[in-house]
Amino acid sequence: MINEMLQKLNAPSPLEITGERVATKEEWEKVRPLVLKSMLENEYGYMPQEPASVTFEETFFDDRRYCAGKAIFIKLNITAELNGEKFTFPVTYVYPKKGKKHKTIVHINFRDNVPDEYMPTEEIIDSGFACASFCYKDVTSDDGDFTNGLAGVIYRGKERTPFSCGKIAMWAWAAMRVMDYLQTKEEVDKECIAVAGHSRLGKTALLTAAVDTRFACAHSNCAGCSGDALNRGKTEGNEFIGHIVKNFPFWFCEKYKEYADKDNETPFEQHFMHALIAPRKVHVASAEKDIWAAPPQQFLACVAADEVYRLYGKKGFIYEEDDFLKAGKYLNDGNIGFCYREGTHYFSRDDWHGLMDFLNKD
Repeated sequence: MINEMLQKLNAPSPLEITGERVATKEEWEKVRPLVLKSMLENEYGYMPQEPASVTFEETFFDDRRYCAGKAIFIKLNITAELNGEKFTFPVTYVYPKKGKKHKTIVHINFRDNVPDEYMPTEEIIDSGFACASFCYKDVTSDDGDFTNGLAGVIYRGKERTPFSCGKIAMWAWAAMRVMDYLQTKEEVDKECIAVAGHSRLGKTALLTAAVDTRFACAHSNCAGCSGDALNRGKTEGNEFIGHIVKNFPFWFCEKYKEYADKDNETPFEQHFMHALIAPRKVHVASAEKDIWAAPPQQFLACVAADEVYRLYGKKGFIYEEDDFLKAGKYLNDGNIGFCYREGTHYFSRDDWHGLMDFLNKD
């Protein structure tokens, strides 16, 4: 039933981007750059350039009282040099005192609070994870102003081209700089660093891991349209490309506007992002009442990406027919995980526990 639902959508496959179907992982790795190029040119825009240098200044250190003395709390500034200018943004990093190496989550957050309504820090610590978080607006504003923060350093007052980066690519670039910092920390398990975000920042998390292979996993929380949900097959009540490019054109490159009202005709699909992360992990969280995000299309995107993982001999998306949109069950046994819960558009504790369960799987 589920595969039939997907087949009816007639979605393009990343394995067929050249017109001939890829059959091995070696062939896939040759065409993977073309798939990434397509997603950048058509949706997100080219990534900001690599910085000439990155430095880290720890401005606050607490090893006595945070989380009842169970955790070490650090505030820091990350400074990157690009286009001959320096750009600085703040980050908060918390890790457990117990244990030698910690699986770590980079959380691209809507606020700079620690803990936050979207980030139950003590529960994360108690589960043995570290968390480095930053507020996305400390990187650049969430609007059409391309003169402030990182946007101002990149554009320098110049007009955007059809393929110039939007705000999502800038927030993803900042998450990569947090990864630069984590590479310097002895207590971090470098083999298990995930990036996580909710809604527009879930889209950002997918792009981050697709571009930066140092990330072992991307967690996309209720990202929906232009994120973790297929464009094709949406119904009334779902968000379409036309909605998102009208309301938030600055998240994407200018070319993406061409696909307004063409959701069923795009030459790419959102599961291309999942595929670009293979054979690493992708985790998607979806909510029963988050109709705007199109939960059926979120589930089917995971199904569609499975074929790339199979090329690597990896378990992709593991599910049974009656698992389709079954609230309260973790589908975390493959390298693509899916958690569907009751409730609305929100980054909940259930989502965090689903992610941590997924990261603890072998």
